[in-house]
Amino acid sequence: MLHSWTAELSTRAQAAADLSERVAALAASAAGADGAVRVTVAASGALTDLRMDDRVQRLRGSELASIIMATVARAQAGLTEQVIAAVHDTVGIDSETGRAVTDTFARRFPGPSDERHDQWDRDARRGR
Repeated sequence: MLHSWTAELSTRAQAAADLSERVAALAASAAGADGAVRVTVAASGALTDLRMDDRVQRLRGSELASIIMATVARAQAGLTEQVIAAVHDTVGIDSETGRAVTDTFARRFPGPSDERHDQWDRDARRGR
């Protein structure tokens, strides 16, 4: 029985280590303004790449800022989706570790329906 318990503990520890490695390597991208703005964020949510094509020159500064913020938020929300897949493949969605990791990402990077993202989208449409 002790051997079985030790083996299970070792398996769980390896799954948690695998999850940690996968999450650390994540990146997510999103596009805004019909592809005129493209962003990539790291697993931490930090912006790692920002690309804009010449179409952004027609936008007011405040409109461009709103588009960038909304696009970054969508990319960050994409991290949560990737984390859910990584949790499913490693420790399991229903495990305590799995719930803790997915809940943390969901709180840090809420989906696009969040009020803040809606405000950025409204501001972008109004040219603010």
